[in-house]
Amino acid sequence: MLQATVDAPPVRRTGRRWRWAAGVVGVAAFGFALAASAANPVQLNAEAWFLQDFHTGRILAEENADRKMEPASLVKLMTVYVAFAELEAGDLALDEMVTVSRRAWKMGGSQMFIEVGSRVSVESLLKGIIVQSGNDASVALAERVSGTEEAFVQLMNEHAAALGMTGSSFANSHGLPHERNYTTARDVAILMRALMRDYPEMYAWHTLESFTYNDIKQPNRNRLLKRDPSVDGGKTGYTRAAGYCLAVSANREGMRVVAVVMGAPSSRERFRAAEALFNYGYRNFQTSLVYAENEPIGTVRVWSGDRPSVEAGVAEDLWLTVERRKAERVDTRVAFDEPLIAPVPEAGRVGTLEVTLGDEKLEERELVALAEVPQGPLYRRALDWFWLLWR
Repeated sequence: MLQATVDAPPVRRTGRRWRWAAGVVGVAAFGFALAASAANPVQLNAEAWFLQDFHTGRILAEENADRKMEPASLVKLMTVYVAFAELEAGDLALDEMVTVSRRAWKMGGSQMFIEVGSRVSVESLLKGIIVQSGNDASVALAERVSGTEEAFVQLMNEHAAALGMTGSSFANSHGLPHERNYTTARDVAILMRALMRDYPEMYAWHTLESFTYNDIKQPNRNRLLKRDPSVDGGKTGYTRAAGYCLAVSANREGMRVVAVVMGAPSSRERFRAAEALFNYGYRNFQTSLVYAENEPIGTVRVWSGDRPSVEAGVAEDLWLTVERRKAERVDTRVAFDEPLIAPVPEAGRVGTLEVTLGDEKLEERELVALAEVPQGPLYRRALDWFWLLWR
């Protein structure tokens, strides 16, 4: 945990000339290498990558994060996101049976192996997409949600815009090559964090190591699920044009991160790249919950109220990501709004909380009242008015 201090009130990172010239060139080259290393401390065998803390959104490493690239089956992350949204809205049910169309059945590439005319549950289709990367399941689900895959794609792009995925365009539900199918490593991380945040229970299906349908058992293509116990979800993708891609999440001692690798030359390289990103992130950074939602941080005096004080806290969890070598230098400072005069509504502002590292302000949050304080009786208001007058 970060060691934080609270200022008031306390609550809890040909010859000699040639040799000389060669030396200068060598030093310069070494200097450029150091500068490049400082700018991008992770060097991987892939075209683009991105590493981000889940809770705080802090970017820990990136390379070509905004380059538009073919996403391959990473598209299916948006397919399931849209389906999860439909389930939450009540427009879809996990036990609902979907009739498989000829178009879905004929899809090439990776398959769940659903049969034309068969009826398959929404839950099975989702697991067939998540675990088996079924192109057939993706189309069947898209047709159930929107009538046609084309209409579903419009919904995918609307969700992408709402999430702030400014570098993405979707042309189908499965990720096979199309000129209007592209995304960026940064956008994939945005989508991963949204899946984890908005639908945590269903996102957990990404940890399934295998899924059996039609008597065909297929393993999850995310090999890190077996190699790294901290890995808790993700999706692979591959086409010849896109190369080998991977979006994956991990959670070690409460620090949850998302890694995206795009354009790796082989399946092995994408997994090695993700492992290198995880190792770099966990070795060099620390994420801690500074204060939880509605956790009392301090007590503030309330004038003219039916009680003399109220506890204060933050309205949402306050997480902080810092370099490990700097974590001991993090401080928190509380400043209450004074005088605070009743009535004070619950969740109403009562002050500010600053998180600092030396002279640098890392975070600033409003402090809110953790309970309502109505006006007190007339005699209390009069007495407090008198004391305020002489303060």
